[in-house]
Amino acid sequence: MYENLCEPLNVEKNIRLYAGSGNPELAQRIADILHLPLSGLMLEKFANGETYARFEETVRGCEVFFIQSLAGTNVNDLLMETLIVSDAATRASAASFTAVIPHYGYARQDRKAASREPITARLVANLLEAAGVDRVITLDLHSNQIQGFFDIPVTHLTALYLFGEYFKTKNFNWDETVVVSPDMGRAKVAKKLSDYLGCEVAIAHKGRPKHNAAEVMGIIGNIENKTCIINDDMIDTGGTLVGSINKLKEMGAGDIYISATHGIFSGKAIERLEGAPIIECVVTDAIPCAVANTPGSKIKQISVAQELSDAIYNVYANKSVSGVSGGPAEI
Repeated sequence: MYENLCEPLNVEKNIRLYAGSGNPELAQRIADILHLPLSGLMLEKFANGETYARFEETVRGCEVFFIQSLAGTNVNDLLMETLIVSDAATRASAASFTAVIPHYGYARQDRKAASREPITARLVANLLEAAGVDRVITLDLHSNQIQGFFDIPVTHLTALYLFGEYFKTKNFNWDETVVVSPDMGRAKVAKKLSDYLGCEVAIAHKGRPKHNAAEVMGIIGNIENKTCIINDDMIDTGGTLVGSINKLKEMGAGDIYISATHGIFSGKAIERLEGAPIIECVVTDAIPCAVANTPGSKIKQISVAQELSDAIYNVYANKSVSGVSGGPAEI
């Protein structure tokens, strides 16, 4: 018989927090809140542009959280970076790998709107799972159905109530304020925000002849001489949004405020918004924006770092996330 020389095991699971190249500023804010180091991951590129990733410390048996926003002109590189880091963590025997994706790239392609189109939101979900991702934490997906594309847990948060708290500091006359849904698909979210603020809701009816183009056909609700808060999940080129703003002004709207979780701001989007007849355009730091909160700019930014930090902590501690900043998004 062999003599048992092993001491009783006293193993505590460890947490590791790492940042991708997509939004290192947000990752640092999260690390500061959680009082965790944000280092130990080497990310480089070979001469031909291929991504190289290596953990410079052991992750064996650790709960790994990787923060990466899939946005910007290099969204494909950032997605590949996420897949490679997940594969590295899996092969290094990490206990689990959670991809914290404040902005989920390719989310707009969540169905076949025309013949011979891909459903890339599902493709990205498949790629993440194939690379070894065990869990996803994300923020304001373009549509709720994307959660169903995954066979792994998805923690879907919302910034809606952060916007609500921001606008409450404005001390508007809520009897003369209306939350405007940019289309029929966002009507439910607009109603939630209007209920939270205690004001009315209106819905814009739009036609969309092609991608990144739409035209307001009419408004359901009263916006005349009222402060309008337009809420959407993302702003890309801003062309459609500015066209809607001008149409609202023609229809008698008062001051106009814009709020959107994801400020993608492609092309001349910021230039268009700065020149538009709005008071402010408020976005979150799910995607970095260099001009936000600078003197004279209409682009304002609020942080989702606390909300994401709470979600990471609760997931790690096996606690509920339903109460994090108003609860999971219901879009």
